[in-house]
Amino acid sequence: MKGIERNQRLALTILFSAVVFCFIIATMIVAGAVIIFLLHKGILKQANDGPRVDRLIINIIIASLLLGSVLTAVTSRIPLKPVNSFINAMNRLASGDYKTRLHFGKYFERHPTARELTESFNHMAEELEKTEMLRADFINNFSHEFKTPIVSIAGFAKLLKHGNLTEEQKLEYINIIEEESVRLATMATNVLKLTKLENQSILTGASEFNLSEQIRNCVLLLENKWTKKDIDLDLTFDEHTVYANEEMLKEVWINLLDNAIKYSDVGGTVRIDITEMENRLLVSISDTGEEIPEEAREHIFRKFYQVDESHSSPGNGIGLAIVKKILDLHGGDITVSSGNRKTVFTVSLPK
Repeated sequence: MKGIERNQRLALTILFSAVVFCFIIATMIVAGAVIIFLLHKGILKQANDGPRVDRLIINIIIASLLLGSVLTAVTSRIPLKPVNSFINAMNRLASGDYKTRLHFGKYFERHPTARELTESFNHMAEELEKTEMLRADFINNFSHEFKTPIVSIAGFAKLLKHGNLTEEQKLEYINIIEEESVRLATMATNVLKLTKLENQSILTGASEFNLSEQIRNCVLLLENKWTKKDIDLDLTFDEHTVYANEEMLKEVWINLLDNAIKYSDVGGTVRIDITEMENRLLVSISDTGEEIPEEAREHIFRKFYQVDESHSSPGNGIGLAIVKKILDLHGGDITVSSGNRKTVFTVSLPK
């Protein structure tokens, strides 16, 4: 394979040299022909020994061709060097070496186009490296998250199978099996949802509906979670309508509210505000509790990313990626601010 690549590079060099050489030959032939023509027509004066002058001109043309050939062979490697460097870097990147970086050298990189190409390639390589790291981390985390409920289900199922349990124990074990089964189903559903959204580029199924009522319904769906933590809900908004995909936006509010409840302190407050602007609606969901580090805020909407690197908190880094993709399809946006034991997610939607 490497031998084939070397032959292909050599062929490219020869082709480039041949093109340059052809231009040199054409230039010399045209220049010589013009000079000879002008001499024969008497437009240019020549000495009595005309044949000798003609031979001199021909010798100059031949010498120019020979010199041009040597210069072409030597200098053709210079413009092709960055091309070879770029091809080598692309091949390494394609083979999975995401630490590859492109460098043309201090002379070539002075040119704006070469500098732009270098920066674009290196940025692409960095993003691929980060994505690969997140993917590997997700696989490890997802495997752990997926294995834990399976082990729990299998363990408690064996206990139920062996019998000799009180009715209270049976009910407790059945409840655990049910909870772990729901947890597994939720993880699998989220992965499928994200995959589907990533393959969707056009928003479909949009209609006009009451956004305020939808958010209140999502709050009720999570009642068990916020009542367990004794969280105070502050829903200070009027009635607002929006034109969007109702089922998709429901996923947005459930994910954001679930996060707000999850990271709120016990006895904390979750506040929801809706602000109507001329062309957009702003929905803010804030919680009082664990903050998001500044260095993590730009990454939290990337799939598989988790702020808690120890994975002690529930979740697998998919929820906010789903939120971001849904809002992108709607032409919306989401921002986050965090500090002083308060985190605010603000969703912007076109009306």
